[in-house]
Amino acid sequence: MNPRSLPFRLVAWYALWLSVVFVIASTLVYFGLRRYLEHSLATEQIQRAQRIATLALQSTRTNPNSLAGDITARFAPEASERFIRIVRADGAILYQSRPPHDRSFDPSLISAPTRTIGIRREKLPDGPELVLATVPAGPANAPELFIETGESLAPALDELRQLLTLPALGFIIVTGIALAGGYQLIHRALRSVEKITRSAERISSSNLSERLPIASTGDELERLSIALNHMITRLDEAFQYSRRFVADASHELRTPLTVVQGELEEILQRQALTDAVRERLGSVLEEVERLAQIVEGLFALSRLDAGEAQREWVCFDLATLAASTAAQMNLLAEDKEISLVCAPSAEVCIEGDRARLKQIVVNLLDNAIKYTPEGGLITLRVTAQAQQAVLEVADTGIGIPPEALPHVFDRFFRVDKARSRESGGAGLGLSIVKSICTAHGAEVQVKSAPGHGSCFRVTLPLAPGKYSKEI
Repeated sequence: MNPRSLPFRLVAWYALWLSVVFVIASTLVYFGLRRYLEHSLATEQIQRAQRIATLALQSTRTNPNSLAGDITARFAPEASERFIRIVRADGAILYQSRPPHDRSFDPSLISAPTRTIGIRREKLPDGPELVLATVPAGPANAPELFIETGESLAPALDELRQLLTLPALGFIIVTGIALAGGYQLIHRALRSVEKITRSAERISSSNLSERLPIASTGDELERLSIALNHMITRLDEAFQYSRRFVADASHELRTPLTVVQGELEEILQRQALTDAVRERLGSVLEEVERLAQIVEGLFALSRLDAGEAQREWVCFDLATLAASTAAQMNLLAEDKEISLVCAPSAEVCIEGDRARLKQIVVNLLDNAIKYTPEGGLITLRVTAQAQQAVLEVADTGIGIPPEALPHVFDRFFRVDKARSRESGGAGLGLSIVKSICTAHGAEVQVKSAPGHGSCFRVTLPLAPGKYSKEI
C-alpha cells in the first residue's frame, strides 16, 4: 500500500486514535481497579482488626495467657501471610505475629506501634508495601488495646497485572480486526472517488459533454461531484464559444483574403509598375498568402475540434495512401535536391477519414522538406506492428532542440520563428497532425536531436477483421 495514499493515511490515523483511546481506557481501568483493590484491602483490614479486637478483649479479661493461642488458632497470621499486633494502652506489646511462611515481609521492620486510628500504607526496606489498619478496643474514651492488622499489597497488584494481559491480548486482536474492517470501509467509501477519477480521466477537450457520476451520499463528496460537473459545463461553454469564434472568424476571413490575393495578383501583372513597387507588392502578396494559410489551418482545426474527422470513416490501405502522397510531394523535395524515399510495405488496412489521414502524411513530409538541407534524405515507411499501423517520417534535417520537443505540437509554436517565417510556416501544421491523430484514437511521437534529423512516428489501430480496400 502506498504510504502517501488517502486510504493508508486514514487507516493509520484510525489505528493511532484507536490505540490512544485503548491506552487511555486501559490506564483508567488499571488505576480504577488498583484503587478498588486497595480500598477493598483496607476495608478488609479494618473488619479483621475489629474482630481481633473483640477476641482480644475477651482473652485479656478472662485468660491473658491464652491470647496468642486464640489469635493463632482463629486467624493464623503466619499461614495467611498477614500481620497482627496487639498493643496495650500503656504501649506494651501483648502480641505480634511472626514472619509469614512465604517470608514475603519481616514484621520486625514495621514501624513502632501507633495510636493513630485509621489506615496507613508503609513500604518496608527491600520489601513489599503493606496496608495497615489500626482500631481501638474497649471504651471509646479510654481504649484498653490497640489492634494493628496488615497485609501486603503485592498479591493484589500481581493479580491486577495478570488481568492486564487479557486487555493487551484483546487490544492486538481488536486492533487487527478494526484495522481490517476500517480498511474495507474506507475502500468502499472511496469507490465513488475512484469512479469520479476514472470518469475525469476520460474527459478531454473533445468530449466535454460528458459528466462525472454524482455520488448520492448527501455529503461533501456529492457536493464536490456537482461542483466539478458545473465547472465542466462552464469549460464546455467556453470551449464551444472559442471554437465557434475560430470557425466563424476563419470562415469570414477566407473570402476577403481571397479577394485581396486576387487583386494583388492582377496588379502585379500590369506592365506600368516600377521594380520597387512590384517588389513591395510581391512582399505583401506573400504575407497575404501566408495569412490565408493560417486561416485555412485555423478553419481545419475548428472542424477537427467539432468532430468533423469522425463522420467520414472508411477502410483503406495506409501504405498505398502514403506511397501516392509521397509521389506527389516528391516534386517539392526535388526542388531542394532532397531524396524522398518511400519504403515498400505490405497492405496495412486502417479505418478513418482518408482525406484527413492524407493530410497527416502531407504535413509531416512538408515539415521534413522545409527543415532538411540540400542533399538530405527523407524516408517514409508504413508497417504493421502488434495490431497497430505505424507511419514514420524520418529526415536528416537540422533537428529539434530538446527543450522544444514537448511543444512542437502546440498551436503557433515555432522552434526558430525567423526561419519559420521565411519558409512560410505558421506553427499549425503539427498541431493539425496532433488533432487528426486525437480524432482517430492515434498517437504521434517525435524523436530528434540538433544536427541529426528528426523522426515522427504515428501509431494507429489496425482495422478489425478483413476489409476491401478503397483507394
